[in-house]
Amino acid sequence: MPPVQACDRSKVLVFGAGNFGSCLADHLGDSLHNVFMWSRSADVVSHFNQYHRNSEVLQDHVFAESITAVGPEFPSAELIQDMDVLLFAIPTEGVRATLTALKPTLEGRKLPLLIFVNKGIEIKTRALTLEIIADTCGPEIAKVATFISGPSFAKEIVKRQPTSVSVVSLSTEHAQLASQLFHQPWFRCYTGDDPIGVELAGALKNVYAIAAGIAAGLGYENNARAMLITRGLAEMTRIGTAYGASPLTFLTLAGVGDLFLTCSSPTSRNYTVGYRLGQGEKLDHIIQTLGSVAEGVTTAKGLKAIVDELGIKAQLATGIYDVLYGGRDVAERANELLALPPNRELDLPEESGKPAKRLLKKLGLEE
Repeated sequence: MPPVQACDRSKVLVFGAGNFGSCLADHLGDSLHNVFMWSRSADVVSHFNQYHRNSEVLQDHVFAESITAVGPEFPSAELIQDMDVLLFAIPTEGVRATLTALKPTLEGRKLPLLIFVNKGIEIKTRALTLEIIADTCGPEIAKVATFISGPSFAKEIVKRQPTSVSVVSLSTEHAQLASQLFHQPWFRCYTGDDPIGVELAGALKNVYAIAAGIAAGLGYENNARAMLITRGLAEMTRIGTAYGASPLTFLTLAGVGDLFLTCSSPTSRNYTVGYRLGQGEKLDHIIQTLGSVAEGVTTAKGLKAIVDELGIKAQLATGIYDVLYGGRDVAERANELLALPPNRELDLPEESGKPAKRLLKKLGLEE
């Protein structure tokens, strides 16, 4: 299926009206595209169309008038088939069901540009979004799907604060189209061709942000935070390389850039979960009162299964899993990690790539 061609004014449907979906809809609407934003909440849809404000997130911001909210029913086939771009800003756990519902409307027509901005690993299957796309929509669609990731807080995007992101796809052409759609002086895009690495980086950094928050909650200061960011990056790179991603991907905006932002800002949801754990709160209470999704909590479970499958050391990730799901005391587990013997600083696995090779084979890109 040929891709939609980039144009000055595209019709974009955003699936998801949370923080990130809303801020990207606003960015595209302010860039003179015609934007439709789907929400499951009838109240959000009604309030947005009347006042151009989101009643649940970014409540102080007045959104671009070129955005129309739709829902709560799933978007109609007629609306979807009229779109040039479909942008998915929903939690990873909801991607499979959404794509399954969407698949019939993609058949027998020119394929819109598909862009995914979610960050996480599907818990039950341990699948990245690229594999979920292949399972639900087929390998040909997965091969041209695009992914945007990087250090990009929603509240700063709507203020037009300078932001840069990685835009990647197995198809260079489609990465360039997505980059052209989003690129502005205040929202700079850099293209790449390693969606597996970018997906892993985007998911894993949330787990290490919980670790950084725990350290702050325990009273550790800047030295400890710098240690966690650096060792987290080394661990992410080791996991990603063993999975089959390029180690260089973890030095990009989607890697160290996003890791640094998420681990160093008290407004990060995952950092907040960790901080409150470090302060002695119970996880169930934190989740109930957080007010939004912290994907690092669920990602930690999928990551533990991946680490076990790969057979590699990931002591920080394992420590976070033990605290979240093993009932371990936060301070006690932190002290155990600090008491580990000295080790080699950079240690990439000698053998790598089995999970990525399986996925690429599913896409018809590996023998």
